[in-house]
Amino acid sequence: MNPYEHRKRWKYLLLAFAVVIASGSLLYTQYLVKNLVKAERTRAQIWAQSMKQILSSDDDDNLNYVFSVRDSLSVPAIVVDEKGDFKWAKGLDTTKTFIPTVASSGFDVKNGQKYDPKYFRDELAIMKSQHEPIKVVIFHNTHWLVYYKDSLLITQLRAFPYVQLTVITIFLLAAYTAFSSSRKSEQNQVWVGLAKETAHQLGTPISSLMAWIELMKEKFNAENDPLIAEMENDVKRLEIVADRFSKIGSKPVLEPQFVYEVIEDFVNYFRVRVSNKISFEVTGNQNLKAGLNIPLFDWVLENLLKNAVNAIEGTGSIKVDVSESKAKKQIYIDVTDTGKGIPRTKFETVFKPGYTTRKRGWGLGLSLTKRMVVNYHNGNIFVRDSEVGKGTTFRIVLKSMTKDAPEPVVVA
Repeated sequence: MNPYEHRKRWKYLLLAFAVVIASGSLLYTQYLVKNLVKAERTRAQIWAQSMKQILSSDDDDNLNYVFSVRDSLSVPAIVVDEKGDFKWAKGLDTTKTFIPTVASSGFDVKNGQKYDPKYFRDELAIMKSQHEPIKVVIFHNTHWLVYYKDSLLITQLRAFPYVQLTVITIFLLAAYTAFSSSRKSEQNQVWVGLAKETAHQLGTPISSLMAWIELMKEKFNAENDPLIAEMENDVKRLEIVADRFSKIGSKPVLEPQFVYEVIEDFVNYFRVRVSNKISFEVTGNQNLKAGLNIPLFDWVLENLLKNAVNAIEGTGSIKVDVSESKAKKQIYIDVTDTGKGIPRTKFETVFKPGYTTRKRGWGLGLSLTKRMVVNYHNGNIFVRDSEVGKGTTFRIVLKSMTKDAPEPVVVA
């Protein structure tokens, strides 16, 4: 398992653990709420029965006891008769509810304070949506309905786990973002330091190789020897590589370049250094310009072409096509191979550091490629299309710097 897949598995395990904790918190809270709801139902039933006792009892001592029991129950409630007319209320906003007086015939609403009908209707609708009413038989087959709603404690307890989980999630996201940013900053510093040190270390042997080549030319009179010429090309390539590493961490200078020409130059260098079973083709518009840093952009092409070569088992072809979207003012560079292809689920994964399908690969090639395209050339790169067993097309998107020009020359 490569490092990226290993980290991905740990992320899923931690996410699953977080889900278990959240689910446990929610289930336990619901268990507590369920028990409290039962307790409040019992309170409401006792309160409803207390009304019947108040209306039917003439014993002052008994009434005083019933009143004390009733007043100790804090469940908000509304009592209506068979017709739906309000008879009594408790636990509501006292500025909008009536306080009926107790007459010999029972509750005298007319002598009570005025109340807000809309407020009562709204509260009654809430109570009807939360609980079934409690039916209380008063006298002569007359009954009242007692509606009640959840207390403030239950309402808060229902919302508490969601508030708690939201706060914890926000905290964890903030902490993860901070630590991730700090880690990436440290990784960038290490990468920049390693790159510059590599460039410095390459400088001495490259200079020595250049000197040895000049001595070979002079000693063997081989100024025009094709083998020595190729050696010179490789040494120059090493100089370019060292220059690439020395530029890491600093903002590269982008200059307007003909994209087709830059690609063709690199492909001509690259094709003679791989198997002749693989053919190369560069097609498209030759007049398109984009801001490029040639050493870094050559590195992008090198990584893509190397991946394409590794994906081809035996004979195959690699095609680089340059096109333009005038509406978006963008240049498209499509690198297509006839290799083994990439599963659709891996289209984003291939650009992650550490992801590789090769036993000895470091999984940095495409990660660095994306960094150089996005961060240094203000462009984008993605897998445009791929099919397992048939091949892959990577697309590079760059901002066009092409001005009004004559009709483009298209090479087929």
